[in-house]
Amino acid sequence: MKKSTKIGAGLLVMGLAVTLTACGGNKAGNVGGKSTSGEKPDETVHTAAIVTDVGGVDDKSFNQGAWEGLKEWGEANKLEKGANGYDYFQSTDASQYTTNIDQAVASKFETIFGIGYLLTDAISAAADQNKDTQFGIVDSVIEGKDNVVSLTFKDNEAAYLAGIAAAYSTKSDKVGFIGGEEGAVIDRFEAGFVKGVEDGAKELDKKIKVDVQYAASFGDPAKGKALAANMYQNGIDIIYHASGGTGAGVFQEAKDLNEKQPADKRVWVIGVDRDQEEDGNYKDKDGKEENFTLTSSIKGVGTAVKDVTEKAQKGEFPGGDVLVYGLKEGGVDLSKGHLDEKALEAVEKARKEVIDGKVEVPEAPSKK
Repeated sequence: MKKSTKIGAGLLVMGLAVTLTACGGNKAGNVGGKSTSGEKPDETVHTAAIVTDVGGVDDKSFNQGAWEGLKEWGEANKLEKGANGYDYFQSTDASQYTTNIDQAVASKFETIFGIGYLLTDAISAAADQNKDTQFGIVDSVIEGKDNVVSLTFKDNEAAYLAGIAAAYSTKSDKVGFIGGEEGAVIDRFEAGFVKGVEDGAKELDKKIKVDVQYAASFGDPAKGKALAANMYQNGIDIIYHASGGTGAGVFQEAKDLNEKQPADKRVWVIGVDRDQEEDGNYKDKDGKEENFTLTSSIKGVGTAVKDVTEKAQKGEFPGGDVLVYGLKEGGVDLSKGHLDEKALEAVEKARKEVIDGKVEVPEAPSKK
């Protein structure tokens, strides 16, 4: 495996000002029907696709962010959605990962991304069977394959800032964390968030309780809603979710509650992976437009997908590399959201301390 590589600073915030030059590629057939363009495609155009995990491409989180990044690349190159340009293959069950990857390969997409660590084994097997196809795996590392690039994120760093924000914003001194499936990736979210809440509580000289629950799924909004209902009922006023499509249920529960009470009594949600501000829009009991997304930890999955696709397009696919995206590199961040001035100042202080190495954010929860 090649040496791990960190991306340049500012990717998440500024994007990439790169001149896009097409390089040699395979002519592709159509996926799921006719091309949306009636013209014969340029045979030198690069093609790329993503394969989602069970959250789906419209999960308003992880997969959607990846699709938005690929779509941005495709539109910038005046490509059409479909096998002659860019596309997605949506998984609704884990059994579809291999089938969807095989379909993407058969459609001759040149660069194929597996969105999420759950696709690691399927991407690894496909890479062995298709040496001329370029693969990317998000949130996991596949070693020893020159046709695979691994895209990893320091989720714990963004989650740490979310924890600081929650500590400075809670009124009940009770906050919650709802994870999707337990594992190394969501461990980073949990560990970072809990550490942030703890450090924030110390600075404020008070005790804040953190309730951690898992839905055992990234695609179960009903379970997310039930977990959130229980937390809010127990006095928690802020929930941070790292649960993909399951998080839609967390937002729905917060909306249902907030519509029945005054804005000053609202409960909050901290979004994940992309800015989930719009998902927090609602009308309070008096019919006034309000919002309950306190802030969102942002993960540049779309930026990473776009970055790698641009490199592949120029014949510079970073096969064998592990690309690391953290706060210092601009690969993760926290939105301003509805944080007050005191909370924003605390978040900025914490951000600088993490980047400067003064605070080490754990990657796994402490076992008590």
